Amino acid sequence: MALPPSLTLHGATEIRPADASERVLLLDALRGLALCGVFVSNAYMHFSGRYPPPKEGAAPLLASPVDHAAHHVFEFLIAGKAMTLFSFLFGLGFALQMGRAQERGTPFFPLYARRLTVLLLLGLLHIFALWYGDVLSLYALTGFLLLLFRQLPSKRLILWSLVFILGFPTALTAVQRFVPLLASSPEVVQTVAQKDRLHAEALRKQSQAVFASGSYLDTLRPNATIYLTRLFRPIFVSFVLIALGRFLLGFVAGRHRLLQEPERNQPLLRRLLGWGLLMGVVGNSATFLVGQWANAGHIPKGAPWMFFMPTVSEMGSLGLATFYMAGLALLFQRPRGKKWLSVLAPPGQMALTNYLSQSVLSLLLFRGFGLGLGGKLGTLACLTIIFGLFWIQLALSHVWLAHFRFGPAEWLWRSLTYGKPQPMRMNYERLR
Repeated sequence: MALPPSLTLHGATEIRPADASERVLLLDALRGLALCGVFVSNAYMHFSGRYPPPKEGAAPLLASPVDHAAHHVFEFLIAGKAMTLFSFLFGLGFALQMGRAQERGTPFFPLYARRLTVLLLLGLLHIFALWYGDVLSLYALTGFLLLLFRQLPSKRLILWSLVFILGFPTALTAVQRFVPLLASSPEVVQTVAQKDRLHAEALRKQSQAVFASGSYLDTLRPNATIYLTRLFRPIFVSFVLIALGRFLLGFVAGRHRLLQEPERNQPLLRRLLGWGLLMGVVGNSATFLVGQWANAGHIPKGAPWMFFMPTVSEMGSLGLATFYMAGLALLFQRPRGKKWLSVLAPPGQMALTNYLSQSVLSLLLFRGFGLGLGGKLGTLACLTIIFGLFWIQLALSHVWLAHFRFGPAEWLWRSLTYGKPQPMRMNYERLR
């Protein structure tokens, strides 16, 4: 399939994917770390049936006396942080692609739009064939919005990112809480909201029953229903805007080569390390304590100030994600740190393949047509198994990339984006 004229240089070299010499090892390692956290978060929170932990008296398989503590450690250190870092790296990749297009003198928008369109199609296939919680389609749609901001100065980009990440959750919660009170018939609004909640709960229970005992084909319909139900709710807009805010931060970091040249940016990385840790500890501690006190009845759940808590939670996730990013970038400057952290680079280089295979692994592990372990494992055992599966992915990624340039899904993405099959064998790089 030939490329359209807009995707080739006039009488010069055809555009192509980045080769091995253009990859940034630190970014691949960070993406590998984020991918591990995303796998653990998705599998534990959405597939395992162990989130939130079952009530006292349940007797899961491989129960541990530290299950309760393990759940809170997961929430404090991983939940939300991995996805924040993953989204940040997507925005940074946008800056890299823009920079490469400028260096090569090639048009940026046609290729980028085609790249996002292919990603959207892969995401839709992922949704309707595997799992409703897909982020690929979300990232593709949000990536088009990112184009609207690419000419803004960095300070304005940072301001917009903070509005989307920290301001929008509070605004959405306030609207959901206070607008019904301004309606001409608040009782009618409350009745409709109550019916909506009951419908959502019924859908959740019906879906869980099918997921626990149905065949693969049986699960496709409730899977699609859950996705389409969420698609037309305000929460989807929230997902898009928060993701856009994270993209913008990554775009600014990429524009100023924060992680492409970490040795030059060590003073800034050290400041980000400290401030990220402070924000992360304060935000996550406040979220944890308020949640515990509210569940214990010490705080009325309808307290007006509670609508600030989603923003506090996002602040905690952003803080710890920043801490992880800056900490790994600084460790990467040390020979021993670089040696050990580079182990994470191959799964990060094959992030799309590994992300899709993580959904397959989770389905086979927890759904009824697989091993059917959903809701049956203790928290610590569940998290340990998921971590173990990621290390298998890591080993397979090392083996695969010793022979091939791309992961299978990455090859498909690039081939469809560039309009022709890409060379797959590793020896192609050496011949060039």
